[in-house]
Amino acid sequence: MNGAPPIPAELRAMLDVTRRIGRPRLVGGGVRDWLLELEPKDFDIEVAGVDFETLRRALSPFGVTDVVGRNFGVLKVRGATSGVEYDFSLPRRESKTGAGHRGFTVAPDPDLSDAEAAARRDFTVNAISCDPFTGEVIDPHGGVADLRARVLRHTSAAFLEDPLRVLRAFQLAARFNFSLAPETAAISRSIAGTFAELPVERIWGEWEKWAVKAIKPSRGLAVLEETGWLAHFPEIAALRGTPQEPDWHPEGDVFTHTQYCLDALVVLDEWPSSSPAHRRLLMFAVLAHDFGKPGTTARVEKRGVLRWTSLGHEAAGAPIAENFLRRIGAPLELDAPVKALVAHHLAHHHHGDDGEFSDSHVRRLARKLAPATIGDLALVMTADVRGRPPLESPHVMALIDQLRGRAHALELQSKAPQPLVLGRHLLALGHRPGPEFKPVLDAAFEAQLDGAFADEAGGAIWLRAFLEHN
Repeated sequence: MNGAPPIPAELRAMLDVTRRIGRPRLVGGGVRDWLLELEPKDFDIEVAGVDFETLRRALSPFGVTDVVGRNFGVLKVRGATSGVEYDFSLPRRESKTGAGHRGFTVAPDPDLSDAEAAARRDFTVNAISCDPFTGEVIDPHGGVADLRARVLRHTSAAFLEDPLRVLRAFQLAARFNFSLAPETAAISRSIAGTFAELPVERIWGEWEKWAVKAIKPSRGLAVLEETGWLAHFPEIAALRGTPQEPDWHPEGDVFTHTQYCLDALVVLDEWPSSSPAHRRLLMFAVLAHDFGKPGTTARVEKRGVLRWTSLGHEAAGAPIAENFLRRIGAPLELDAPVKALVAHHLAHHHHGDDGEFSDSHVRRLARKLAPATIGDLALVMTADVRGRPPLESPHVMALIDQLRGRAHALELQSKAPQPLVLGRHLLALGHRPGPEFKPVLDAAFEAQLDGAFADEAGGAIWLRAFLEHN
């Protein structure tokens, strides 16, 4: 790649100042992304040859918003025009002093060489720095070659000191479609027992990056398996070796199927325009959609032939999905929609004997899914169907399209039906509030879902008739 990374003008001004007092380098993920020909989203700057106070004074005119402190040698500066926050730091040494992700002593050292400063970084692809003025790439640990080979390799034996780095490998492999170097897999296996040292919020941070940013999510699961860390997520580990009927699932066991489904999700047309929160929901729903299979799979006779079946796995998987989300520290608001999508991911196979989705069926399904939607469910179903290569299922895809079409016609693609008959309608008819309101309103909503009325005026007519006969 020719030239230096594209640097915002406000950051360029800060770099000009730091060049007068020290040796600034662009470091970390921003350099990695630039070399991958991706737009750098984060700019971290390491400045050697200067002490902390001198650096702070030089940057103070730009508005230092946070001084992480002398112990860490990090300054955060927010751009006055963009509001973007840039991290300026001194090169530093780190030494392990205790258990866990935070058990380190950090000592800034302005005199460290580029190679020494980079040695503390997790992977060689993140240990590349760049002169922001000349574009010179400084690569003392062979990170550029690993980038070209799309390999994650630990930079030094210091990798052993921070178990979070294994989960970083998990999400980075998925985000950039990297494989894991055999020696890094081996060193990760050797520290599998330190997982318990990690605070749950840090575990969630890596899972969230996987869910929102992955371009090949199956690679993340592969890394967990290669490192022995899959055992820390038993809901996923149980999928490995759970058999499926080859006629319906030629791709292999449930773990392999789930990998294919996840990869199918992120290439759907809707994925690029989805918000991070929406991506997160869909990714965890697809990950968990078959969590119920290990406990329900059995060899049974169907029409004179022994087959693998997993009857009831949809409903069985919902509470397992919730347990998984709780243990990895996911936000509580994910529980209900993920559980609903898991519990109903085969709804397109259970829509009656007439081969058509009735309006009542679609209304009730939308209600059961809330706060997830039929639109969400259609995407999960599509990923599920496409996760069975080389098998193609045009008939099943037609069912999903039919469900989506009926939901769109009923304006229920992205919402659930809401009751049209409310307590105020009973009050308007002279009824006093009391416990008898609830069964009447419940009956009204059931009638609405069945199509007895479609607007408030129709609901009022229905209510009067119901009250006259009850």
